[in-house]
Amino acid sequence: MSSYAPSPFSDRHPSPEQLEAALLTARDLHRGFDGSKGMAAVLLAAIVSAMLVVADQLLETWVDGHLMAAWVALWAIGFVALALLAGTVRRFSARVFVALDEWAARKAQSRADERLWSIALQDARLMTDLQSVLARDDAAATLSPVVVARVRAHSAVTRSAPLPYV
Repeated sequence: MSSYAPSPFSDRHPSPEQLEAALLTARDLHRGFDGSKGMAAVLLAAIVSAMLVVADQLLETWVDGHLMAAWVALWAIGFVALALLAGTVRRFSARVFVALDEWAARKAQSRADERLWSIALQDARLMTDLQSVLARDDAAATLSPVVVARVRAHSAVTRSAPLPYV
């Protein structure tokens, strides 16, 4: 005779669950990532290293036997440069990232407008919908200015064309 005894172990292999958890974690990693901080660190390192190279070239000319004094002066220049330039570089990199985000949003909006316009030229129902939106007062809030100008120009051309006699 055999009987069933429940087991505390899962009957599924843990790999799919672990893989799903890892993918969810990887997907959520980019939410806390701020690229401007990394850019600020790289720019600051580049600026400070350039200043240290220049300082090394200047110190090399007057270091005859005072190597320790030269190294102390070089490190002092490096730390002062880090302290003075950190805020400026951080603000600059934040502005660069904001400008890049705004540029990407403008490009995406212009691609969406082009796509909408090309579909509207092929679909009379969509063109009619766009013209009816323009007839309302809230057209500026719902459509981009590029689409509004194109629809108005298209409407003016189609109204001025004479209808053919049938």
